[in-house]
Amino acid sequence: MNDAPANAGPLTRLAMQGPATQMGAAGTPAGGRPAVLSLAIKEKAALYAAYMAYLKNGGIFVPTSRAYQLGDEVYLILMLMDDPTKLPVAGRVVWISPAGGANRTPGIGVHFPADESGAIARKRIEDILGAALKSSRPTHTI
Repeated sequence: MNDAPANAGPLTRLAMQGPATQMGAAGTPAGGRPAVLSLAIKEKAALYAAYMAYLKNGGIFVPTSRAYQLGDEVYLILMLMDDPTKLPVAGRVVWISPAGGANRTPGIGVHFPADESGAIARKRIEDILGAALKSSRPTHTI
């Protein structure tokens, strides 16, 4: 993954929490079941670029060219660095960077849930990133 520019283009969308959140059809992609995504991040710089620390429960940017709607449920299998442990996380799409949008990597931002799986994923990521969390380098979403 490469660092994206800090300015968000007009096609990049971020869902707000609360009643203003836009939902996809029944909150899931067209089959009615959450999409299953797998993301393996092997480098600290790539993890920094993908992590969405500003979300209440944390979240992660997942590169994809597949179309999603804000609010869609996704099931993410996350593998970090050289750790063979797979972290299963059921989250919601809160950010969309569509293909062809403002020099950004196409993909979605997945907000971690406020449950044990979300807390484990967030803690693991923040432990890996450590002091890098305070960096002002651009990420895929900010």
